[in-house]
Amino acid sequence: MSMRPTDLLDIPSETIEVARAAFPDGNLYMQLRDELGIIYHDHDFADLFPKKGQPALSPWQLVLVCIMQFLENLSDRQAADAVRARIDWKYALSLPLRDSGFNYSVLSEFRKRLIAGDKEQQLFDSFLEHLQAKGFLKEHHQQRTDATHILASIRTLNRLELFGETFRAALNSLVVADPQWLSEHMHDDWFDRYGRRIENYRLPKPDSERKALGSTIGQDGLTLLDAIYAPSSPPWLKHLPAVETLRQVWLQRFYPPNADGTVEWRKVKDMPPSDSSIHSPYDVEARYSNKRSMDWVGYKVHLTEVCDPESPRLITHVHTTSATVPDDQVVEPIHLALAKKQLLPKEHLLDGGYLSAEHLVNSKAEYDMDVIGPVRQNHSWQAKAGNGFDSSFFLISWDQQKVVCPQGHFSTKWLPGKDIHGKDVIQARFQGTTCRSCPVRSQCTKSKTQPRELTFRPRELHQALNERRQVQRTTEFKEKYSLRAGVESTHSQGIRRFGMRQSRYIGLAKSHLQNVFCAIALNFVRLDAWFNDVPLAKTRVSLFKRILQPLPA
Repeated sequence: MSMRPTDLLDIPSETIEVARAAFPDGNLYMQLRDELGIIYHDHDFADLFPKKGQPALSPWQLVLVCIMQFLENLSDRQAADAVRARIDWKYALSLPLRDSGFNYSVLSEFRKRLIAGDKEQQLFDSFLEHLQAKGFLKEHHQQRTDATHILASIRTLNRLELFGETFRAALNSLVVADPQWLSEHMHDDWFDRYGRRIENYRLPKPDSERKALGSTIGQDGLTLLDAIYAPSSPPWLKHLPAVETLRQVWLQRFYPPNADGTVEWRKVKDMPPSDSSIHSPYDVEARYSNKRSMDWVGYKVHLTEVCDPESPRLITHVHTTSATVPDDQVVEPIHLALAKKQLLPKEHLLDGGYLSAEHLVNSKAEYDMDVIGPVRQNHSWQAKAGNGFDSSFFLISWDQQKVVCPQGHFSTKWLPGKDIHGKDVIQARFQGTTCRSCPVRSQCTKSKTQPRELTFRPRELHQALNERRQVQRTTEFKEKYSLRAGVESTHSQGIRRFGMRQSRYIGLAKSHLQNVFCAIALNFVRLDAWFNDVPLAKTRVSLFKRILQPLPA
């Protein structure tokens, strides 16, 4: 399909007349069209379509359909029907009343083009630029960021199901790619084992039988891989995505074959780390993660929003990652993206999972921005006991590269190095004879032979950490940081209204595209509430808890 940019921006007069008659007070779509006008233009998507071929539908209209689809949590078929049947949608899309719409498959094809053209983030940024031009989005004093988990569009598999489904997916792919080759290398018993979906209730229950079945599936997989990688086989077979997934899963989950050709599952201690382990052959980018009591396979989305009291709570950035990416690794990409949009706040509210000493220092030095959030407290046994000498009792002389203990003794070694995470640290050691004869040794170290050692960050980072630990105890800090909790309502709204918790699509890129559409839809709803002076909802309180509240006079 080719694209020929259209200037069909004005709403047909008949559509306006009927829409005004049907909605005399307007509605969300009509008001947003009147207030915001045309947000996207066809020339923004010209590079996604060839110049020759059958004309495609107008891209700016398809983008708006996708946003409205998420506004009402509709399927592709339901969204296409809404374009065909609803007056308010035709009003927003500048369509005549007699327009017959399009086939629902067009939406899936259009999303593929957006992914292939790497347009996901541009969709969101173009929307924000439009809001800035209209004056609805300005520089703000405060913004906040938090993450929530996204479930991948797959079913959760145990190890035995994973083995069987991965092998079955490879067989199904080979049937399409080269059925003649597969028929020559098939084993008759494969039909019984892999003819239908592998489900746990069909599998044997005793552990011995399950282990034996797993070994059998492992041998089947090696047999198939040996045949595919044989010199006589077509070389392109090994490059099929399902075959490559089979190879990776077998490397991750099975030991190399024994001398007798048998295959054994890997023990848990020999499994690969979570950030590389495949959990489904149908979404190889989905990763397992856990946070406190929450376990899931999928992704994470980080939403950044304005939280100034006199501004609409608009989302300014969407960042989707694998489920295993730590929160502190996304702070710098978020700051860089906000800086490019000229939307950096003066204060950025983050929870403790995002913060590190580097972020406290770098955000101020590079962006003149304060990061507001708690850092981790000193978790040494001395600090927990409350009667020992933790690091705060030691005086550091940075210029002399010495540390003075509470008893007035100087350290004898100053050793810069790296910790297990690759971060710069300094290790200071005291003299053994001095520590062994110290009268308060039991309050300083539990070792009976080794002297006291201190590990701390370089000067600027160490001072920033200590300063924040002192500040975060104050009432003023706690009141300011309390604003961060409001981002939970954004997650709740996105999950309850727009289905953000469950990914509709396969893969990280498509999941990010879904999150972008959800964020734009959230902004649509919040702008509509802002235009109509709808106040923010209050925190819900259960009927039982209301007993504690005083009764009205």
